[in-house]
Amino acid sequence: MSETVPTLSIVIPLYRSEATIERVVAELAALPVEGGLEIVLVNDCSPDDTLGACRRIMATCPVPVAVASHARNFGEHNAVMTGLRHTRGCWVVTMDDDGQNPPSEVPKLLAAAQSGRHDVVFGDYSAAKEHAAWRNWGSRFTNDVAGWLLDKPRGLYLSSFRCMSRFIVDEIVRYEGPYPYIDGLILQSTRAVTAIRVAHKPREQGESGYNLRRLVRLWLNMFTSFSVAPLRAATVLGLALSALGVIGVVAVLCLYLADKGPAFGWGSLMAALLVFSGAQLVMLGVIGEYLGRAYLTANRRPQSVVREVLRGGKG
Repeated sequence: MSETVPTLSIVIPLYRSEATIERVVAELAALPVEGGLEIVLVNDCSPDDTLGACRRIMATCPVPVAVASHARNFGEHNAVMTGLRHTRGCWVVTMDDDGQNPPSEVPKLLAAAQSGRHDVVFGDYSAAKEHAAWRNWGSRFTNDVAGWLLDKPRGLYLSSFRCMSRFIVDEIVRYEGPYPYIDGLILQSTRAVTAIRVAHKPREQGESGYNLRRLVRLWLNMFTSFSVAPLRAATVLGLALSALGVIGVVAVLCLYLADKGPAFGWGSLMAALLVFSGAQLVMLGVIGEYLGRAYLTANRRPQSVVREVLRGGKG
């Protein structure tokens, strides 16, 4: 007897989600989705009792639930990749665990994706984000830089609340590198993407596991795993500084020949030296980051390590 394929799979990465995930799943399970839905939860080695909450969900949820547990914390995008590999649905929605992505908006994303014109539909809540100011600034910066690094369509808002076709999911999960960036993988695979306005709610319970360090790690993944633009920028910077150095030498030589003495004192010379030395170190750091990631990828650093996969729910 063949297994029934649901219309929709919903993937939720979990970290410090004990206080929020049961309510989110209860709302998702009540959604009227023609063809049925399943929920895939990925416990990214959360230090609280998130796994206990997942076990309670599996015992009572009226729809099928799968819970994958990581052996250590790998990060949000790695957790989403794990979840995608355990989905069966024709369409897959990814969303946050804290209720800020309202479950009631999921059918809107699914309907837009099923229109047949797009492989991926992002939820655009840029006009009413309920995050801290530094998170909002970081999101804007990420979207702006993605337009340059990833050739993102102009005006497209990238978010973790998205609906993807089975075709795109199967293409994304082929990536086995240790530094996945979901939006980068999407934009490398298709240009049939769009965004629609959705609501965004304030977090009611618990604390976000996203901090500045994790945001910087996300930027590094975008910069160095899916684009060589930083290397090209380092080359341009090096050429510009070299040209500036040549102009400086010519200026000093002209002043010497005019018997006007040096144009700048010792302090200015030291300042210029610090500028050029700093630029060299930045360029070496960019190159080193690429080499380090290439080394870890060649040595097959795991994208994730799944300790166990549990299945429950009804249906």
